[in-house]
Amino acid sequence: MQTKCAMNEYECWLQNRRIGAASTETIPSVIFAEDGAEVKRQAAEELREGFIRLLGFSPAVFFSGPGVYCKKPDAETGVLLGTISFLNREYGLALPAQKSGGFIIKKLKQKVIIAGEDENGVLYGAFRFLALMVQGKLHDGFECFQSPSAKIRIINHWDEPNGNVGRGYAGNSILWDNDRLCYDPRRIKDYARLLASIGINRLSLNNVNVGAAGRRLYTGEGLKELVKLAAIFRPFGIKLFLCVNFASPVYMGGLDTADPLEPAVRKWWKDRADLIYSYLPDLAGFLVKADSEGEPGPFMYGRNQAEGANVLAEALLPHRGEVLWRCFVYNCQQDWRDHSIDRACSAYDYFKPLDGAFADNVILQIKFGPYDFQVREPVSPLFGALEKTRHVLELQITQEYTGQQIDLCYLPVVWEDIMRFDTAHGPASTIKELMVSRMDGIAAVGSVGLDNNWTGHTLAQANLYGFGRIAWDAGISAEQIAEEWSVLSFGEPDIARTIKTMLMKSYSTFEKYNAPFGVCFMVTPHTHYGPSVEGYEFDRW
Repeated sequence: MQTKCAMNEYECWLQNRRIGAASTETIPSVIFAEDGAEVKRQAAEELREGFIRLLGFSPAVFFSGPGVYCKKPDAETGVLLGTISFLNREYGLALPAQKSGGFIIKKLKQKVIIAGEDENGVLYGAFRFLALMVQGKLHDGFECFQSPSAKIRIINHWDEPNGNVGRGYAGNSILWDNDRLCYDPRRIKDYARLLASIGINRLSLNNVNVGAAGRRLYTGEGLKELVKLAAIFRPFGIKLFLCVNFASPVYMGGLDTADPLEPAVRKWWKDRADLIYSYLPDLAGFLVKADSEGEPGPFMYGRNQAEGANVLAEALLPHRGEVLWRCFVYNCQQDWRDHSIDRACSAYDYFKPLDGAFADNVILQIKFGPYDFQVREPVSPLFGALEKTRHVLELQITQEYTGQQIDLCYLPVVWEDIMRFDTAHGPASTIKELMVSRMDGIAAVGSVGLDNNWTGHTLAQANLYGFGRIAWDAGISAEQIAEEWSVLSFGEPDIARTIKTMLMKSYSTFEKYNAPFGVCFMVTPHTHYGPSVEGYEFDRW
């Protein structure tokens, strides 16, 4: 007998689905929440709405805080929701501190504690509690202590202002149309909810190749529009980055140079940063692609990458902003017969000698491999080698070389391999260990568009979910992620098991037919879809 799958594709892993009575009978019906900033309020609202969609009832919510009355909870009944410091102080608990964004969940009979180290941690704890409830893991005596492996967990949108999405396979942009920010506020809120539920705390909005329409975003007119968008993401603990063009002083400021050592250029960036932060005081900073694939950069003026990044860092420093500086710098028109040029080493050659020369608020964003998000390639030699410079790992959720959300290709399989890779730079030097000890975080190119199911191929949602989970826990297995996502998305056990099996087999299947033996660029030129053994053999790119 066939079982109908009741998945609503739009809701992804946050399905509106009743769970079994055995999972609900010991869940309290009253929430005692810490009052405060909008993220804490959002956490309480997510918990309340989660109870409605999963349990079928709306719990009573009582807020407590300075000047706010709160009904005191019964000693044995209720959900306590708030920061660790608040719950310890108000209810006499002795919960240990966690890392920023971390949380604690405890359940004893009909009493539940969801405590975050900070307000983001409260929100993440609320979402994790709901996910655990769906998975049937909240038994009496359950407790977990979780903190994120990566401090920065960012998704990069390659959305064009005209509404197209660079390397996007799920319809047009959810953010842009006709060279302006143009969006459905309800859908953006739902997107923010999806991202917060997997711990994403940063987002860049525009393509790293910043043309004239993209530069409009950091003018007064564009910033007025951006204020409204930022307000939707803010309650979900998500801060925004802007992609900026390195030559903006020329394009926008009327200068005849963008030389980072020129005083007029430094002043232009300082003034522009002051303008931007007057509209968006909590902007995370700038994301920059420079000297890469035709984009302007410091090499144009005989300057190095640190000199280029530091002029932006200087402008952002008074505002506590940071510069994400992409390391995908190579000669994209090299002659394949010139053996003095090695693309695999180019990022290392440019950036390793500058280790320690970058300002403290510059973060290098390094692709996981030295080529270009290939199906299989070596891990970049920059990881482990950088000792004095902040840096993040960059992955690609959108399936540019891995089936373009037409083919099923479950990416956490290869991401798990990357995390286990030993850089051989001393003890505890695997990528997952460096993520905790030395690196600042992890970035990924996003995969969503206006398609109702967000990602074109519904099962590609597992890659978006998987990125959030591996950014949160660098040691998590691809199999555990697949099991979680399948249960959360499909519910019915037999269907979930079948989907998990399909996911786990898909990557090796795709690799074998499309790019076996780790041979890079064995794909159709330009479109990057489907195998082409000699497609790039004599191509200057």
